[in-house]
Formats: sequence, structure tokens, C-alpha cells
Amino acid sequence: MNYEKTILVTGGAGFIGSNYLNAMVPRYPNYRFVSVDALTYAADLKNITVAGAPNYVFAQTDIRDIPALEATWREYAPTDVIHFAAESHVDNSITGPHIFFETNIMGTDNLLNLAVTHKLNRFHHISTDEVYGSLSEAERSRTEEDMLLPNSPYSASKAGAEFAVRAYNKTFGLNTVVTRASNNYGPNQHREKFMPLFITNLLSGKKVPVYGTGKNVRDWIYVGDHVEGIDAVFHKGKPGEIYNLGGGNEFANIDIVRKLLSLTGRDENALEYVTDRLGHDMRYSLDSAKATRELGWTPKKQFEEGLRETVLYHRRKHESNKKN
Repeated sequence: MNYEKTILVTGGAGFIGSNYLNAMVPRYPNYRFVSVDALTYAADLKNITVAGAPNYVFAQTDIRDIPALEATWREYAPTDVIHFAAESHVDNSITGPHIFFETNIMGTDNLLNLAVTHKLNRFHHISTDEVYGSLSEAERSRTEEDMLLPNSPYSASKAGAEFAVRAYNKTFGLNTVVTRASNNYGPNQHREKFMPLFITNLLSGKKVPVYGTGKNVRDWIYVGDHVEGIDAVFHKGKPGEIYNLGGGNEFANIDIVRKLLSLTGRDENALEYVTDRLGHDMRYSLDSAKATRELGWTPKKQFEEGLRETVLYHRRKHESNKKN
């Protein structure tokens, strides 16, 4: 079949990448989706429910491995890239920063080089609200024009990747777009992250570790809303532009924990306050008016509904694991 596009999706077996593929592979039968993943600890091919689709293929490739990437390019001849692949856990970036800079910056540069060489139609880079740094309670939500002030090795590596994307757009004329999203939650997220860790611990009768006072604030977006935003930006975003994709659901961590206690039938005896994370950002908040104004995108999932669905997902997974 002659496909209209062949989209190389990096990090396709990860949390957000798999949710993107599961939604878009059936939506666009005239596109071929090439899922590329190194299958590190945070990836799982079981996350991809569309693996049997005729317009889906998988290639185990590490974006740090230039010869392997070149071989994948020769085999599948992508027309576009949507780049999810990244080391993303802040705690891990504190204990071992090097792999974050290697993967998130050099891996992105490897992809950008190939994108220019092969004259790709569009390079879509997935970034994070953490590149803006920490906000106080009184500060306004960040817009795309605000300065980047990353504080962790993770967010610094993502900011560095963004600067590389900008450079390839300005210097080589590569058609790029960047999206910065707030904290994602939903199915397929690795257990090390906040929501899965806390839900799984609570379902297992264990305590949950709350950093510091638990007052740090995050804006949450359901992963399904995020991938809809990505789809809108990929197809309609202006070349060289950046778009914030925020959920509009700001909560202190301790308030999220209390909601999870209620949904899992636990009480505050399950809380264990632990030493705060080094350089722990106080608050993230995104202004997504640009994506709404230019692309017509807005998040649809109500937070309480999404949270209940996420707990139910992990409850089913927990019960399945107990049986096996």
C-alpha cells in the first residue's frame, strides 16, 4: 500500500507514545506508523494494543545508536517524526544525570540530523512544562514566550533538546513543532511515577512516600487529552512554533494523595512523609490559550473522572497480577 505519510514514532512502547499509537493508528489507516523504542525498563510492548494493525510496524532501535537509526531510516523511509523517546524520571536524573543528557539531547540531535538529511516534512518534539522551572503560588501560568529556567537534570536535558530543535529549524529550515505538556496521568504509565506508585502501594496495603510537606503543586492532564493535542499540533501547528498543552487541573501533591486514599479505601495512616527531593520545584502551571485559539484544542476529561478511571485501571492490573 502507498501510505500518505510514514510517521516514525520514537518511544512508542512508553507511556505517552503507546497511548498516542493506540489512538492514532486506527484513526489514520492511510498513514504508516513506525514505532521505534529501545525497550528500556520503562517500555512495554504490551502497552500497544494496535500491534496487529496493517499500518503499524515496530523496530527496536536506540536513538543514541546512529548506525541503527540510519538502518531504520533506510528500511522504512519516514516522512515525519513524532519524538516521545526520553529519560523522564526526575529522581533518576538526580542520581544519574549522564544518561538523561545523552539520551534526551544527543538522541534528539541524532534524529534531527537524519530529519534534515532526508528532508522530512515535519519533526514534532514532545517536551514538558518542567522546562519553565518553578513558579510561586502567586505567579501567572507560563506562556510559550516565557524564559526557560530548568532546575533538574531532567528538565535541563529537555530544554537542551528544545534548543537543538529550534536550531535545526532556524539554521536548516527543518519544519519543526514543539509541545510542552503538564503532568500526564492515565493507563500504561510506569510504576515509578507518582500516580502509579501511589495507587499501587495503596492497593497493596503499603505506605506511600510524600515528599516534604506535600504542598508542591502540579497541573495534571489526562494522557488521552494530551495525545489529542499532539495530533492537533502535528497536523495544524505552524512551523517553528511551540504550543503548551496543559490540563488546567492544579493540585498540591497532598491533595492528590487524599483523593487517592478515598478512592482506594485507605486513610492517612498510609502516609509516610519523607525527606524532600533535591531542588524540588514548587509549582508548574501552563497557559494553553495559544493551542485553543489557533488549533481549537482543549482538554475534555474531567479530572475526577480521569482519576477514577486511572485507579480502576491499576486495580484491574493489580488483581490480574495477584492471580498470575
